Amino acid sequence: MSDDSLSHPISWQPHQPADRVLMTLKTRGPQSVAVIAKALDVTAEAVRQQMARLHADGLVDSESRSAGCGRPTQIWFLTDAGNRRFPDTHADMTVQMINAVRQVFGDDGVDKLISVREAAMLATYRQALEGASDLPQRLECLARVRSAEGYMAEMRRDGDDFLFIENHCPICAAAQACMGFCRSELELFRQVLGEGVRVEREEHILLGARRCAYRVSARA
Repeated sequence: MSDDSLSHPISWQPHQPADRVLMTLKTRGPQSVAVIAKALDVTAEAVRQQMARLHADGLVDSESRSAGCGRPTQIWFLTDAGNRRFPDTHADMTVQMINAVRQVFGDDGVDKLISVREAAMLATYRQALEGASDLPQRLECLARVRSAEGYMAEMRRDGDDFLFIENHCPICAAAQACMGFCRSELELFRQVLGEGVRVEREEHILLGARRCAYRVSARA
């Protein structure tokens, strides 16, 4: 399925041209100037001007890719500095708190902390999904909630399944300090979507992917 077919828009829509280019690369991955121009409904020359500025600031870089016959295409992508423009919420303080809990209460204390967080989020999500009668509606509601929390979430159909995609992780530093957060969020999705739904993580930011993606399907 094409990355152009979004079934749920990202909640945050930047207004500055440079930020719109960065947002497009963040949510759709490496792209050519032509594809970005089409997505933003602007001219290719306008995108090239923004790319020149962003490249000078170290926020984007490019590589040539060959697609068979013809000239190679220049593909642009976010650098580490570009990715840091999308913040990790209170990263340093969060990691310090996790380490402090681990030192005082051990790994069991961290697990209890994650469990309390998971229970609170589950209650919030279940309330947000009240009235959503089928799986697509529940995923749409969940995407809105997660986007409001900074995950830049969206839902896409993929054959008989759905892909639940999070283009950004605002707790990435915490997840790096303790993988329990990632395990907790996967379990959270399974609980809130119900027993008749299968949820499997297919892409993971902490394993080097540009996003976290979950395949969601109704159990036979």
